Amino acid sequence: MEIKEKVYWQTTIQMPAEYELQELPVKVDVAVIGAGIPGLAAARQLAKRGAKVVVLEKNSPGWGASSRNGGMALTGIKLDARTVETRYGSDLTQQLYEDAVASVKTLEQIIKQEGIECGFQYTGHLLLANKPAHYEAMQREAEWLAQHFNHETRLIARDDLSSEIGSDVYYGGLVDKESAGLNPAQYVSGLAGAASKAGAVLCTRAQLEHIETIPGGFRLKTERGELESGQVLVASGGYTSSATPQLQRRIIPIGSYIIATQPLTDELAHQVSPHNRMIFDYRHYLNYFRLSADNRLIFGGRAAFFPETTRTIRESARILQKEMVHIFPQLKDVGIEYAWGGTLDFSFDLMPHAGQLSGITYALGFAGHGVALGTHIGIRLADALLDGKVNDLPYAKYDFPTAPLGLYNGKPWFLPMIGAWHRILDWIQ
Repeated sequence: MEIKEKVYWQTTIQMPAEYELQELPVKVDVAVIGAGIPGLAAARQLAKRGAKVVVLEKNSPGWGASSRNGGMALTGIKLDARTVETRYGSDLTQQLYEDAVASVKTLEQIIKQEGIECGFQYTGHLLLANKPAHYEAMQREAEWLAQHFNHETRLIARDDLSSEIGSDVYYGGLVDKESAGLNPAQYVSGLAGAASKAGAVLCTRAQLEHIETIPGGFRLKTERGELESGQVLVASGGYTSSATPQLQRRIIPIGSYIIATQPLTDELAHQVSPHNRMIFDYRHYLNYFRLSADNRLIFGGRAAFFPETTRTIRESARILQKEMVHIFPQLKDVGIEYAWGGTLDFSFDLMPHAGQLSGITYALGFAGHGVALGTHIGIRLADALLDGKVNDLPYAKYDFPTAPLGLYNGKPWFLPMIGAWHRILDWIQ
């Protein structure tokens, strides 16, 4: 079977073409940079509250990671709660994790309010232990979550893991039933429609080139012309550019790659994932996988750290298929139909960030947790911006670091070293 180098999710939708015809407004209250999930969620909320909003997008709505991800709406953030508490204390950790759990409910509410058909379903997620020590860490995390947040998870011992996954390579797992799955391209397409219906102007092919501070706000130069805005909200994720250099050097663009098999039989799909969980493992160089609505196994991972190119997509497809067959030998004869890549926004501290820097508002650093949390933070940030309370958000209460010694200007020359370091961590931890 010839592999199509296309995003499988994007083949299930047709984005409305009229967005490309939207004229660039002369003056707005808020200019949102990036028509991904956080930017569109913020734009919808801003417009619903009466603000004049434009969304400036280099490509088309949802073109980037928002439609290229695994479609997992997860309850947590990248770091485990115990690590976050050690860094920031119990009060702030409580706020962050309550928000992370609430984000899935926020996502569900938006989908219901706007009538977005995207296959949203509470499937729960399954975190898998690659080593016995990982399972021990899961036990500690489960106890901590129950004690501090009254958030119940369920541990699955290795001997019982066959009830959750058709593989014997793992050492146990943890199920959180509050996570969900959806088709991300259908969701972000529906969110774009909702933002437009609320009154936001979506301007595609309008890459931001420069921002200049002027009395009362900002002048923005785009590839389609200039406009003025009272506020600027940057939500461009891993595609954050040199137009906002102070933010670009705080974000590492990390490549993530996914393959999609041909549809599995019902019997084989049930064998692989009996409960259709959103599944991921414990490693730094992790794998993540789930079933699509038509029984394809969507299998992703950090096969390469560099952002997507034709070469990295093809190399990653080979690596991911090998990983998939190692986990599921029963899929060795199943064809791979789609392969694609996307670019995620990682911060140096692996934390999500939403706040203001030099007068510019931002929502960045979702590190693969942007489906639910990006929606939730986008809405919260929109309200905080209009109410003058951005600095009250929990995501603004800790530093947004740059690289040590200032050795990063937005061009991630160190990605090979990060990849090598993560492989070493997976070996020693």
